[in-house]
Amino acid sequence: MPHSPRTPVTDLAPRSRKFSISSNVVPGVIVALDSFVIVSAALATYFFILDSFLTDSNYYAAAIAFVWLSVIMFMNFAGLYQFEPILRPMAYVDKVVISFVTTFLFLLAAAFSLKISTEFSRIWIGSFAIAACVATLLFRLAVSRVLRRLADMRVFSRNVVVVGSGDQARKLLSHIERSRPRFVSLLGLFIDGPYDVVADHVPRLGNVSELESYIRSNNVDDVVICLPWSADDEIAALVAKLRELPVNLYLGSDLIGFRLPFRPPPDHFGDMPLVEVIGRPLAGWGVLQKAALDYGLGLILTLLLLPLMILIAIAIKLESKGPALFRQERYGFVNRIFYIYKFRTMKHAAPEISTVQATRNDPRVTRMGRVLRRLSLDELPQLFNVLGGTMSLVGPRPHAVDHNEAYAKMIRGYFARHRVKPGLTGWAQVNGLRGETRTLQDMEARVRYDIEYVENWSLLFDLKILVMTFIICLTGRNAY
Repeated sequence: MPHSPRTPVTDLAPRSRKFSISSNVVPGVIVALDSFVIVSAALATYFFILDSFLTDSNYYAAAIAFVWLSVIMFMNFAGLYQFEPILRPMAYVDKVVISFVTTFLFLLAAAFSLKISTEFSRIWIGSFAIAACVATLLFRLAVSRVLRRLADMRVFSRNVVVVGSGDQARKLLSHIERSRPRFVSLLGLFIDGPYDVVADHVPRLGNVSELESYIRSNNVDDVVICLPWSADDEIAALVAKLRELPVNLYLGSDLIGFRLPFRPPPDHFGDMPLVEVIGRPLAGWGVLQKAALDYGLGLILTLLLLPLMILIAIAIKLESKGPALFRQERYGFVNRIFYIYKFRTMKHAAPEISTVQATRNDPRVTRMGRVLRRLSLDELPQLFNVLGGTMSLVGPRPHAVDHNEAYAKMIRGYFARHRVKPGLTGWAQVNGLRGETRTLQDMEARVRYDIEYVENWSLLFDLKILVMTFIICLTGRNAY
């Protein structure tokens, strides 16, 4: 049910999470499926036409590989892996056919030049060419129908909010209304000035000051700022705030951008005149790679280390009274509070009003606790946080709630470390910034490493940190 244009942001119920698409993911999936169709057509015609395994089948394997790679390359050069050709395949039939014709002409030319044309069945080559081309077209037609249907159902969509006022916002919203990009779900508008002048058909989500809290409590993928470019101070201040949130930030064109040709943004925005300012740390295939590492390796480590964790829990219970596990509130992704789990390493006592970090030779730490801390084994229960989705194997270490709030007031850009999930280990920790932070400079250095990780994430970066963590855990450096 649409919200009233005057509904304040605090009255809006959080929107249910949807699958966020990326202009990098969908084309990549289509490449993989196109490859499957082409190779399947090759094998089907091979076994149907030739009816047996041939002694010189290596020639056929080479020909199939050549066709597969060449077709994918030509279709990519023809722009057939962009959103528009994927959604409207019938308008690009000629480019698909040309890609296949060119590929098979090259195959025949290569076979004649190498004097191996007699090794191939001409019936097979013709059947393969027709079957692969027709199957690819039919497949793309089916995919377009599925994607259109999912887009209309908003199963796959980018949740977008617009921030702005004046003619810039009005023209952009009118552009969205006319073009209706299928993969964009416009949540509404944040505006400080008169609303009716800009758009009376788009929900008003609140004032600009309410944008940050709305993003934290709702599933927002993209933010578009539509302000006059002359308002540079206002734009810069808004960008500085949003830099700490896991959203893609775009700057809408000034008025001239709606009258002159403009290089388009990512495919899901169509031809809107936008400029990307900030990208999401994890987007596209990165989300899948990170999830595969967290849940795949996390499950393996949990199963392998479960016997050790049971023994540690028994040892803790035998040494001192109290629970084996320690639970504490921490700030996680986009500042959402979650409970972190550790093995208890201190004597059981009443909860502290404020969190006091463990220091060297801290009398509160038990004998078993010192061993666990030195080898970082007290962190093992956080594998369950990883499997539960509140943490990642690698990421900025989550700080206690009171520490988080205190340092956020003293360190500029502190909350940028919450643009990704907190980690069991992190870039700061493998660079020696573990354990107690005695001074503000220590925490500033830790935050710099955390932000460096967030802005330069890659799967190899995560693997490097995991390997370094294993080595450091054996030495027990900075842990007590």
